[in-house]
Amino acid sequence: MSDGHEPLDELDDAVAAAAFRRLVRHLRHRHDAQNIELMGLAGFCRNCLADWIRDAGFGGDKGAARELIHGMPVEEWKATRQKEASPEQIAAMQRSIALNAPDTR
Repeated sequence: MSDGHEPLDELDDAVAAAAFRRLVRHLRHRHDAQNIELMGLAGFCRNCLADWIRDAGFGGDKGAARELIHGMPVEEWKATRQKEASPEQIAAMQRSIALNAPDTR
């Protein structure tokens, strides 16, 4: 917001946490929505969420954060859920990433 006031910052932490957990559970359920597709459309994916929880203070390493978000070790996720990315998906992801401004939100 132009005046520096961000109503989102007033959202109760318990409410925000509940919404975040619901988002993660939804993404676990919708494993058909590939990370590459999420990146191409929205500029973030499950791995981004794992990075963001680490940035927010999660004490685990990258692998532990990804396991928390994916609901299984990342190697298992890749073997059972991840599909090969098409050139079109990669191009869409690259275009989407280019739209991401530095994280000031």
